[in-house]
Amino acid sequence: MKGMFSGRTVVITGASRGIGLGIARAFHREGARLHLIADDPAVHERAAELGATAAQADIADGARVDPALKDVGPIDVLINNAGLERLTPLDDASPEGFATFRRIIDINIAGTALVSRRALRSMSSGGAIVNTASIWGRVAEAQFDAYVASKHAIIGLTKTWAKELGPRNIRVNAVCPGWVRTEASMRSLGLMASAHGVSEDRLLEDIVAGQALPGLMEPDDMGEVYLFLASDRAKNITGQSIGADRGEVPW
Repeated sequence: MKGMFSGRTVVITGASRGIGLGIARAFHREGARLHLIADDPAVHERAAELGATAAQADIADGARVDPALKDVGPIDVLINNAGLERLTPLDDASPEGFATFRRIIDINIAGTALVSRRALRSMSSGGAIVNTASIWGRVAEAQFDAYVASKHAIIGLTKTWAKELGPRNIRVNAVCPGWVRTEASMRSLGLMASAHGVSEDRLLEDIVAGQALPGLMEPDDMGEVYLFLASDRAKNITGQSIGADRGEVPW
């Protein structure tokens, strides 16, 4: 397949479903050689559908990150998309509650850093890293402190790595998706609706009404912004966090 990424190797984490799978489909259409990573056996099935290679790995486990990338070869683009989104209310004093908090931080921040450190060994001048942050990396939502904090951190990592890797001609940017119809976001929608004492449909209507453009985004809608930021068309863009939220959050 000929396309914008023909002959280039693109690694995508969290690519077995949701936004990650939508991103993988976009790069596949543009001819990329794909390597998908997810802590989910379904990643192998998704990879087979896209003619990609795959590794099942928990990115928060450094001992599993290295084997997941060891046979990939030179990497042109890394998409750090894997993440965990769960409710973590501050007044939950249970050991299980804090274990969830720590797990989110471990995956979303430490896991992103572990994958990036390992992938960087195989990335040369002209490479690109695109991190998945969130609009909640710019604003906040009650009872999601670990997730919100982790996405603020992803924006900070993006800015820092852009300065650090700029001299090596490696660009680093982030995408901040708004509400996308994924399993994770619909789970969060249900929890938020319950907390506010309204129906999920009513809450979703309110969310969409707060956007400049109507309608709820689908996972495949996300691909184009990642393609752009990873491509030579964005050769002068680094250290930026791009909102893809249909105008929900003023940037």
